[in-house]
Amino acid sequence: MASLVLAPMAAARTAVDLELVFASDGSGSIDDEELRFQRQGYAAALADQRVQEVIAAGPLGRIAVAFVEWGAPQSQHTIVDWTVIANRDDALAWGARLVAASRAAYGYNSISEAIAYSADLIRTNDIDGARKVIDLSGDGPQIGGRPLALIRSMTVADGITINGLVVANRNVRTGPSGEPLDEHYEMDVIGGLGAFVVVATEERGFTQTLLAKMVREIADARPTGAATRLAQDSPHER
Repeated sequence: MASLVLAPMAAARTAVDLELVFASDGSGSIDDEELRFQRQGYAAALADQRVQEVIAAGPLGRIAVAFVEWGAPQSQHTIVDWTVIANRDDALAWGARLVAASRAAYGYNSISEAIAYSADLIRTNDIDGARKVIDLSGDGPQIGGRPLALIRSMTVADGITINGLVVANRNVRTGPSGEPLDEHYEMDVIGGLGAFVVVATEERGFTQTLLAKMVREIADARPTGAATRLAQDSPHER
């Protein structure tokens, strides 16, 4: 008698309105105090009432977030893995894990490998998001790793939008050709439908800039990726 072999059932995937990777610069130009301040900014912004309201207003009322810190081409690290955020308690718990985690990144500014790593987190998770975004922040230009244009194109082609947050810290940083760093991000880093750059200055403040950026990313109902627009056609905001 032939035996009946049943294939294992596929694990249920979690549906959310948005898959969002925070890819934060943890390179050598960011000292421990700045790193702690940045992490506290992400934790505070995600739990803020304005962010919670735009999450709740989505069709499913929940998003999924992960937090990555990056540095050299060989240094990309998941600090807090994928977490579904449906309310402020979820956000507070996520933020507490983020602030308490040890520092991991080292070396300098491989933006291309930070994007590639973050995109792989989206490709390989067990989450189905209607939209997919990498929110990359940094205080320096692309240094090392695979060609940035190649990685950006591959990421956008997979339906992922890359947004940028330029951190204008006390060190004056420029792009590879001496251009202002925000122009480097606008031209070379961001990509996908609706991609945009914001700049956090001492006057405006990192946390407030991040908060406004997070609200915009979560509230935007347009599709992501679909490389109909790349960085050259994307709005640049200060």
